[in-house]
Amino acid sequence: MNYLAHAYLSFGDPDILAGNMISDFVKGKKKYEYPVRIQMGIALHRKIDEYTDSHPATRQAREFLKKTAGPYAGAFVDIVYDHFLANDPYEFEEGVLAKFAQNTYLQLEPFQKEFPEKFQRFFHYMQMQNWLLNYRSTEGIHNSFRGLCHRAKYIHDAEPVFEDFLIHYEELKVTYEYFFPHVKALAYHELLYLRGN
Repeated sequence: MNYLAHAYLSFGDPDILAGNMISDFVKGKKKYEYPVRIQMGIALHRKIDEYTDSHPATRQAREFLKKTAGPYAGAFVDIVYDHFLANDPYEFEEGVLAKFAQNTYLQLEPFQKEFPEKFQRFFHYMQMQNWLLNYRSTEGIHNSFRGLCHRAKYIHDAEPVFEDFLIHYEELKVTYEYFFPHVKALAYHELLYLRGN
């Protein structure tokens, strides 16, 4: 899952949200340098990623992009899932996504001093360019694909992957529709476990 899904699966809890969003930038035992509730968000993020990567729907989705994305197929699928989540009327009714995105940025702002340096830069662009809302459009996904290629070591051209995304759009949507209710339930119960409920 990518930034929109991790924000959404923080269930409105600011500390969990902060940990969930920075997790990829916090390596190994460095998570213990953060307050306990942010550690919970980091742990939740890692559980979500582990579940996502092993889910049969994700394995199927990766196959649609594997020819052009190679070993980065999973990273592209994470972005694709955010696109379908952003357009999911059961999760975001008309107009709700824009409000959710702005509320997410507002919840994250007080934690900026605790952000890893690299995520501080990410957050600046995320907020300025409104990534969470822009996942809704195919152009937003195109930009996210380009950003991934810019950061990646072994893939530099997003265009073939984006073409495969458009070609397999409906099949990828089906994998999302099967997968998302499962990961949402997993994340909810994992958060209860982490809180000791």
